[in-house]
Formats: sequence, C-alpha cells, structure tokens
Amino acid sequence: MGHVAREKQKLLNRIKRMRGQLEAIERAIEADADCSRVLQQATAARGALDGFIAEVIEDHIRDTMVDPAAAPGDPRRMAAEELVAILHTYLT
Repeated sequence: MGHVAREKQKLLNRIKRMRGQLEAIERAIEADADCSRVLQQATAARGALDGFIAEVIEDHIRDTMVDPAAAPGDPRRMAAEELVAILHTYLT
C-alpha cells in the first residue's frame, strides 16, 4: 500500500479528528444532550469517515490504474479521473 504510506500523516490527522468527533458524541450522550445535537455530531463524523474512505480509494485508483507517464488525454487516465469524480459525488 505505497499510496497510503505516502499520505500517512495526512490520513492519520484525519483519523485523529474523527476520533475527536466520536469522543464528542460520547460526551454528548453521557451529558444527556438533545437528540438533534447528537445527530448533528454523528452526521459530521459520518461525513468525515466518508471523506477518509473517498481519499483512500482515490489514491488507490490513481496509484494502480493510471500510468504516471500517460498523457492527460489518455483514455485510462480519463476513465480513472471520471471514477474519482463519481466517488466525490457519492462519498463526499
């Protein structure tokens, strides 16, 4: 997983932020917070996880499907970028 290793610090920072979000949800529940507050925090955490997943998938697509020497108009590069755009639509 070379692509993950290259982005290791960025991915770890995202995980740490997600951990903080989950801890905030836990604190809200322990404090008997209003349901809307808990749901808002849970939705934010889910969005963060979706973004994390999308980033790892995008890196994987670009690392394994696209030849770095391929020209910008190369059909495989264009297909990979189209797939990345679709991921953004559904995961972020």
